[in-house]
Amino acid sequence: MLWAIIKIVVFVALVSAAAFGAGHLLELEGGVRIVMAGQEFNLTPLISVVALVLLVLVVWLFLKLAALVIAVLKFINGDETAISRYFDKNRQEKGYKALSEGLMALASGEGDTAMSRASRAERYLRKPDLTNLITAQAAEMSGDKQKAEAVYKRLLKDEKTRFVGVRGILRQKLSDGDTETALKLAEKAFRIKPAHEEIQDTLLQLQTQSEDWAGARETLNAKLKHGNMPRDVHRRREAVLALSEARDVADDSKGIEAREAAIEANRLSPDLVPAAVMAAHGYIDQGSKRYASRVIRKAWEAQPHPDLARVFAEIEPEETPSARLKRFGKLIKVHPDHRETRLLEAELHIAAEDFPSARRAIGNLPEEDPDSWVLTIMAAVERGEGFSDEVVKGWLARALSAPRGPQWVCDNCHHIHVEWAPVCENCHAFDTLRWREPPRSSVSMPTGMEMLPLIVGSIEDRREEALDDPGNGEDASDASLVTDAEIVEEEAPGDADEQGRK
Repeated sequence: MLWAIIKIVVFVALVSAAAFGAGHLLELEGGVRIVMAGQEFNLTPLISVVALVLLVLVVWLFLKLAALVIAVLKFINGDETAISRYFDKNRQEKGYKALSEGLMALASGEGDTAMSRASRAERYLRKPDLTNLITAQAAEMSGDKQKAEAVYKRLLKDEKTRFVGVRGILRQKLSDGDTETALKLAEKAFRIKPAHEEIQDTLLQLQTQSEDWAGARETLNAKLKHGNMPRDVHRRREAVLALSEARDVADDSKGIEAREAAIEANRLSPDLVPAAVMAAHGYIDQGSKRYASRVIRKAWEAQPHPDLARVFAEIEPEETPSARLKRFGKLIKVHPDHRETRLLEAELHIAAEDFPSARRAIGNLPEEDPDSWVLTIMAAVERGEGFSDEVVKGWLARALSAPRGPQWVCDNCHHIHVEWAPVCENCHAFDTLRWREPPRSSVSMPTGMEMLPLIVGSIEDRREEALDDPGNGEDASDASLVTDAEIVEEEAPGDADEQGRK
């Protein structure tokens, strides 16, 4: 409000001053006399002032016109002027508009439209570092890999866009299955940007596929250094790589190097079962049974596993079944209710010919978790206690069609492996194998294995018959005592994988 009043007062003052000046000029006598080329002009004071104002305006217009002529001449000559800046601004507006339309088309999956908009943006902007990337991605989206690769190669020439070009060609080589070239490109991209997480993961996967364990450990250390991997995960995977190196050294028949690498892998990750097994073997070869036992016990505390029990038995290969049962008591006490512990204890009692204790050790596993190995052990217990062949065959029939139990399963693709490996043989993922139950398939078996229990008879019925008629079965005291592995060989010789579990 105050400002509006001030403006009104100023305007009135200016008008009043102009009116006062004009009146004063009219009252003045005399004027201005101009003589030019024999012509004489007499101007009153008021007309003189008006003529002076018009003269100043004409001079200003002349100067502006002269500046315009000079700017046009400079524009024609190629120099930067206001005119050139005007046209440049106009081109930039059109170029950025085409660029935004290309990005929108790329996000919408319209590859051809994105390429045309990128080409138009390049005409206006002349910034290939922006438009080439859109063109390459649009060409990939449209299926024109040759054009995309050509654009990525153009990006390699500029240091600012070199990484983008290398990464683009790397992705193309990976999609084509050219892992050898992809590995070289990944190494180059890693040298340009060692902190880039995607390049680190890609390089690590390619290095593990090509069994470049030393290079993979360097990449793994870079991931830890740049904060792209938790320390516990890094420790575990470094142990896996150390174990992989140890396996390669063992294949080359270098005993000392293999033992040292295996021991290092076990030190990095004591819960890694294959590392513990290999380290224990190294200690056994050295004659250090105490260290081998310590390695197995520590790994067993983390995860009971049949391979650990097998190596623990190899520490004292000549001991009697009763002495072995006593020595294994240290493992059994660690996880007494664990499935693997109960199976281990049952096998030890079978070896010691204490079949009632074996039955107590295995407990309710045949009802709650009846896999093939549990049922095979039950067949051995029934045979050892003197039940008839029909009862034993009933257990074995169930074992043939039962799930196989825990195995090395890939967490990424659920592929089942016969033995542990650092890289999945199916999806090539690194450190994804876990000892667990594989996903159970609902597909029926084509061979009709599920009908075997009906063919050989009910296990419970056969057992009751054997108990009611002692002469119909074998005397437990006179029965030939065989191990569970021998039963499998006798009744189901085709199931070689089950025999090799222990």
